[in-house]
Amino acid sequence: MEIKRYETKKRMSRAVVHNGTVYFCGQVAKEYVDDIKEQTRTTLEKVDELLESVGSDRTKILSATVYIKDMSLFADMNEIWDNWVPEGHAPARACVEAKMAREEILVEVSVVAAV
Repeated sequence: MEIKRYETKKRMSRAVVHNGTVYFCGQVAKEYVDDIKEQTRTTLEKVDELLESVGSDRTKILSATVYIKDMSLFADMNEIWDNWVPEGHAPARACVEAKMAREEILVEVSVVAAV
């Protein structure tokens, strides 16, 4: 079975497609503003762009892992998430508090989707 890798660098690929499934590396905000809602919004815009680039969309997301810097931001992140997920197409999801790679990052999202 063919494996297609997108934007592959030494450490990772931005996306890997195998057997009708796409796996994305973690996505973070386009800009690191102080507001969790804006970081969540622009992170999900990047997820949309990646999904489109491989012929998928948010209705085909199978699972998502959300890494959040501080659980006190959970409700604000979920407000944006809940408006982004199409009704009836909620993926399996985990949300965990995590130390981020950079201090300014408040949220990171990784998804697996059908193509």
